[in-house]
Amino acid sequence: MEKIQPVRGTKDLLPLEQSIHRYIIDTALNTAKLYNFKEVSTPIMEFSQVFKRTLGDSSDIVNKEMYTFLDRKEKELTLRPEGTAGIVRAILSEGLLKDLPLKYFYQGAMFRYERPQKGRQRQFHQIGVEHISVEKSPQADAEIIAQAKLFLSNLLKDSADNIILEINSLGSYKDRENYIKELKIYLEKHKNKLSDDSVNRLETNPLRILDSKSKQDQEVVANVPSITDFLSSESKEYFNQVKNILNSFNIKFTENPKLVRGLDYYSHSIFEFKSDLLGSQSTLLGGGRYDRLMSLMGGPDYSGVGWAAGIERLSLIIKEDVLLTKSIEQNITLALLPVSKEEESFCLQLAQNLRKNNVSVEIITQGNISKKIKKALRIKSLYNILIGQEEIKSKTCIVKTSANKKEDKVNISDLSSFFK
Repeated sequence: MEKIQPVRGTKDLLPLEQSIHRYIIDTALNTAKLYNFKEVSTPIMEFSQVFKRTLGDSSDIVNKEMYTFLDRKEKELTLRPEGTAGIVRAILSEGLLKDLPLKYFYQGAMFRYERPQKGRQRQFHQIGVEHISVEKSPQADAEIIAQAKLFLSNLLKDSADNIILEINSLGSYKDRENYIKELKIYLEKHKNKLSDDSVNRLETNPLRILDSKSKQDQEVVANVPSITDFLSSESKEYFNQVKNILNSFNIKFTENPKLVRGLDYYSHSIFEFKSDLLGSQSTLLGGGRYDRLMSLMGGPDYSGVGWAAGIERLSLIIKEDVLLTKSIEQNITLALLPVSKEEESFCLQLAQNLRKNNVSVEIITQGNISKKIKKALRIKSLYNILIGQEEIKSKTCIVKTSANKKEDKVNISDLSSFFK
């Protein structure tokens, strides 16, 4: 019989991978809490219009990548391909606008139909933050960037020195439209040199061509007009304020006028944290300001800024650090080794009492005592206790510490206190 395989582009999270995911999520959430962000969660599926209306008909996500289906009542649903649109939908449908500003952290599975590759799956996991307010604020932009940098520094520790922050401004929606007109004029002149994908994007989403990884596209866009030349004086002043605040935070950055975001709702500040820790330079985290998203969903013309990061890609970097992955693994505190079947009942009761006092316990019952000891070594228990008739009668035991082979004689009734 043929072995059943997981769906292409999906991956099982076994204990070590799950521990790494949890470590990334906890680090991100704890950092977000320092900035007074609260955790929320939205449904894994939404009505398709939540994404079609906000991501734009020209985006690759809507055109190629969404998992969309009809339910039994012929309503079109989509598995969420990103987190921001669902957060904004929740704010509107739950009537939360009276509580502005809102600062939310989220994490969870996302779905996009694309070619699976290193650090990229069809079911993947993201962490992200969103800050919603009545008006755009350079202070909020700078704090979002600072929060992202602190998160990456806390997560990657010594490796954080390899991270580069790139920033750019798309200006207002009007600035962006003026730039796109000039960009299309330039690209039309070089259309025969563009890749097939970029020729298709020329009519639908020409900004994405600036972000193309194709070598022939990169040669064309090397001399495109700079978007900074099309920013209004107001947009330039706004961007300068963001940069001034980042400088006051001692956050180093590089301005990249070709940095773009592929979705229609972005404007003003955009940013990416990049690193060569995975070989060729790749984006670890990206975000920016979106001042049209809420109005596109039928709400007021309020403003937002946020970032998102793929957990799988961050996991690849953490896996490179063997010492760190070992520290992430959740070792069991205690292995109880009953000498024979007669002591198993006593060990069951003892383990239950210890667990009530927050001590993690594994009872090893299979095999002879030699095999039990080997199993305790394999599960990397921090402490091991042999329980025989003598220990039960004397109500004392020898606690063996795995790390240094130290032995402590402890009253069984005092074990909870000993481990604390």
